[in-house]
Amino acid sequence: MSVADAEVDVLIVGGGPVGLTARALLERWGVRVSLVEKHGELSPFPRSRLVNVRSMEIYRGLGLAGEITAGAFGPEYGRIRFRDTLHDRDFATAAMVGINAPIPASPVTGVVSSQDRLEPTLLAAADTEMRFGAELVDLTEEADSVVAVLLDRRSGRETRVRARYVLAADGANSTVRQRLGIGTTGPGALAAVTTVVFDADLDGWCADQPAGVYFTAHGSFLPLYPEGGWAWLGPTPEDTERADWSGLVSRALGPDAGVRADVSRVQHWVMNAFVAERFRHGRILLAGDAAHAIPIVGGLGMNTGIADVHNLCWKLAGVLRGWAGPSLLDTYETERQPVAHRTLRQAVANSKLMFEAQSLRHEQLQTGGSAPARVELPWSDRYFAQLGLVLGVAYRSDAVLTDGSTPPEPSDTDPEPSDTGTDYVPTAEAGHRMPHLWLTPDRSTLDAFGEWFTLLTPDPAAWEQQAAAPGVLHIERLPDEHAELCGLSLRGALLVRPDGHIGARWRDRASSGTALHRALTAIGGSPRSSR
Repeated sequence: MSVADAEVDVLIVGGGPVGLTARALLERWGVRVSLVEKHGELSPFPRSRLVNVRSMEIYRGLGLAGEITAGAFGPEYGRIRFRDTLHDRDFATAAMVGINAPIPASPVTGVVSSQDRLEPTLLAAADTEMRFGAELVDLTEEADSVVAVLLDRRSGRETRVRARYVLAADGANSTVRQRLGIGTTGPGALAAVTTVVFDADLDGWCADQPAGVYFTAHGSFLPLYPEGGWAWLGPTPEDTERADWSGLVSRALGPDAGVRADVSRVQHWVMNAFVAERFRHGRILLAGDAAHAIPIVGGLGMNTGIADVHNLCWKLAGVLRGWAGPSLLDTYETERQPVAHRTLRQAVANSKLMFEAQSLRHEQLQTGGSAPARVELPWSDRYFAQLGLVLGVAYRSDAVLTDGSTPPEPSDTDPEPSDTGTDYVPTAEAGHRMPHLWLTPDRSTLDAFGEWFTLLTPDPAAWEQQAAAPGVLHIERLPDEHAELCGLSLRGALLVRPDGHIGARWRDRASSGTALHRALTAIGGSPRSSR
């Protein structure tokens, strides 16, 4: 066994929103974590712009939802607008469902907020080690650990860290994924894009018609912060060294705009579209863009990564704390890889719909004369109405029991429905996210979940005798009026995993006094010990 300078339970590689969220989740479980980020600071670029309703549910559980909402745009910005130029009138518009207004299916509302505003909140949410300027340059898997070699980019000094597991959240160009030789499937690089951050007085064009994104024929315009600032996204020009960024953005604003853009930052990047062939290599697990690069249209990429680590971190904690077996980690890829493929398909479909709307408008303008004021959208009001994908994910794996005791048959392991992901119908079937129901006037069923399993039942007394079970278990009373909605009799119960997905359902009282114990043992994958 090689010598290491430090030892931790989990080494997280990558300090973006996914890695930072994993750090906060694992700290709640008491897991020893170190996060390393090769850059010297958090990203100064806005990058991802949408914290969807499912991510906000996760952040509500971490106690962060209020702070994130306070620094974000109001719900009126939960809309996209299509214009010929930014100062023209809309020729099409659509709402971002779950962002522009509360929805009955959740106790929270998603927000439009820039990634550089989100990351400091996530950084402050945990006290575990965070090392900036530390680049992973090598890693070696051993029998019961992984040894990572880290290069301090300021001093040039190398150190070695031994971790029980490594969580790679180091982006679409993941060093970890490449070193492991894990391939990808999907279209790959779709476009070279440039983001230009600038200041300009655009209130006269946008104040009375706010939006999170304005799509125009000359690139996309995004308001960055409630107090001001803008970003322009467009194709990367051939000669970036000589580009007049201020002039380019000013021209994109439209002829006779009379506005000069004061440029502060420029970033060139590639819009990728792929899913990794594997999400796990021994003790190394991929999450976020390292596991799947999702095109930006629809705001699905970062949020999918946040859901990844919400699925993974309780499993890592269970294995490390001894109440779950290592095989539980196999269910991470089984559950999340199909979601990544479905999300990629949805994002590609979103992109096609966006371009179709712009193409329709172009055809109108080419006909001559006065173009109609509106374009009939190719998707009606369903663009961004992706709650079926955001809230309707259904897992089928060994960590889901179809009848309270049995994992699904192999033929039932594909959780992907054939719809487009636009519709969400709440259900309390095993594998699904537990529906939001009010336990009290200000406490949701989703607030009952955390670093434990939760048994929801109208009859807690009938189940308390089984409470001495492996893992960490809380029993919560489910109001009688919710029983039928959850497919339960007044003696039934739902076993909800720490990530809020239903692990098992007993429609009536369990036939055996050991049913709960056996269910927790089955979901945990043969734990080495109980606690």
